[in-house]
Amino acid sequence: MNIVLLSGGSGKRLWPLSNDTRSKQFLRLLKNEEGEYESMVQRVYRQITTVCPDSGIVVATGASQVDSIQNHLGGQVDIVIEPERRDTFPAIALSSAYLAMEKKVPLDEVVLVLPVDPYVEIGYFETLVKMEKAVQDGVADILLMGITPTYPSAKYGYIVPKNGELVHDARPVARFTEKPTEEKAKILLEDGAVWNGGVFAFKLGYMMEIVKKYCDCTTYKELLGNYSSFKKISFDYEVVEKAESVAMIPYDGEWKDLGTWNTLTEVMDSEYMGNATIGENTTGTNVINELSIPVVVLGATDLIVAASPDGILISDKNKSSYLKSYVDHIGERPMFEERTWGEAKIIDLNQYEGSKKSITKRLSMKSGQSLSYQKHTVRDEIWTFVAGTGDLLIDGHMRNVHPGDVAYIHKGQKHSVRAITDLHFIEVQIGEELAINDVEYSNWEW
Repeated sequence: MNIVLLSGGSGKRLWPLSNDTRSKQFLRLLKNEEGEYESMVQRVYRQITTVCPDSGIVVATGASQVDSIQNHLGGQVDIVIEPERRDTFPAIALSSAYLAMEKKVPLDEVVLVLPVDPYVEIGYFETLVKMEKAVQDGVADILLMGITPTYPSAKYGYIVPKNGELVHDARPVARFTEKPTEEKAKILLEDGAVWNGGVFAFKLGYMMEIVKKYCDCTTYKELLGNYSSFKKISFDYEVVEKAESVAMIPYDGEWKDLGTWNTLTEVMDSEYMGNATIGENTTGTNVINELSIPVVVLGATDLIVAASPDGILISDKNKSSYLKSYVDHIGERPMFEERTWGEAKIIDLNQYEGSKKSITKRLSMKSGQSLSYQKHTVRDEIWTFVAGTGDLLIDGHMRNVHPGDVAYIHKGQKHSVRAITDLHFIEVQIGEELAINDVEYSNWEW
């Protein structure tokens, strides 16, 4: 089975834990069967490999999420990096081209596309197997998964099936309705409509014929260079609603979009995580604290309290779905970043008299990992090593570093560090401009 997971989004609806580089699918807030915390993407991967252990999995994403995907899934999946974000149709087209041109997947094989972060039961993935079988047997050119509705929602798109005989549990599709009013949704449910779960199945050759209409490329590299020629539009609008042969297989099981704090806390096993205390007469309240300072909550009802280096949220759970509009304007600089080498947290920002600024970061590197060899043009850095050992490289000169060692790195100096053991250090940036993009990379082989 060839599976494409679509991984996008900035995750601002779960601020302050998520930000522009740490989307909701990478938050380790769910417990697995062993009682260990895992992220949404880890949960989905675990479920896929339980039902379909031999699946080839491709994750389609932007460059900002590559490190997080590698941290959460290791080298067990292929990653397709979009040159720019252009909605689900271009992402699926690019992933299909990758399978055909780079992985040499035969054109008569079936591809299944699904979101990277649904909260579902194992039956969801068993339904994928049914969808693959139906496409292979020619039931339709495109198979969709229909989620059995639990209420007349105005948040989701609907699939209205035709009446008729089922083939492989599939029913032909009559029409689509996008996010109706609640009154209209009630009528749709009476007509047997289901939610559109954003899951698609098709033969690779079918999709490659559509790709050729946009770019008749002979190589994957050539297609990447022409990615902007693909229309910025959803797969539903550009492909599904124009297809002549579309069918739907229903999934009747738990399905949640954990896109708001209200829905996420419904599936969390703990009332609190991190350094937190919940007092008496506190009901229906969840606390997630990623800071080292304590959080105490007393006498609260149906609240979400979340604290991270990016900020602190205190919200009524039912109002948390309105969060995005309030935080879209809050700082463009993520205060927490997860990278392949470890993680970095900004613990202090300051602007002083005149034009001097400073940023203080705490970096934690995994043993055997290294930072890129780089230099900055408008800032100096001071590194203070507090735990572990490593090799420090400045302008080609290397020395071993231990707890208590300090390195002064002036603007224009190339520098890197490799962790011999798990390595922790404090970085202080000083300058008149402390821009994220003030970095120039050079090659260095450790």
